[in-house]
Amino acid sequence: MNIVTLLFRLFLTFNATSLILVVYLVKEQKVINGWSYYLAGLPHWLSYVLYFAVPVLLTFLSLLLSNKLADDNIEAENGKSAIREIEQANNAYLPSYLGYFFVALSVPHCDTLIFVFAILFLFTFLSQTLYFNPLFLVFGYHFYYLTTETNIKIFVISKRNLKHPSGLSFPNLKRINDFTFIDKDK
Repeated sequence: MNIVTLLFRLFLTFNATSLILVVYLVKEQKVINGWSYYLAGLPHWLSYVLYFAVPVLLTFLSLLLSNKLADDNIEAENGKSAIREIEQANNAYLPSYLGYFFVALSVPHCDTLIFVFAILFLFTFLSQTLYFNPLFLVFGYHFYYLTTETNIKIFVISKRNLKHPSGLSFPNLKRINDFTFIDKDK
């Protein structure tokens, strides 16, 4: 794995888990106006919007940085589709992700949150779930499991609405790892 891919995977992991921090800050009613004299008097909801905006902006940045990943493609061979089956994965990861929110809501102290966040970050980085970031949905991306004709299951993040495997090709993929790709076609 090259350094760009490693840094991108770390960035994706942080983006996917950062909403835990947002939920905790909102639960604890931490507000920005307490941090600075110049921000005193701001409504609490504005702090919460700004907390949420940070992961959204970081997710947008990760989508821009994905252009630096290695190019790949999945093309039909001899007129035969390279994809055998499409399975939408949007809903498959959402229950796990919502579990992170419940963890953030139940953590009583900041030092406990740091420890729990570090463990979740590590497990998320080492697993395939790091590529599921519900904020990608805000940017119009969907998550799919594709089974190739050689019976290999891959994970694709794409803006396209995939329904039928016949004739499906991906000429403009960016490789995150051997089984995970971001589709840059629209």
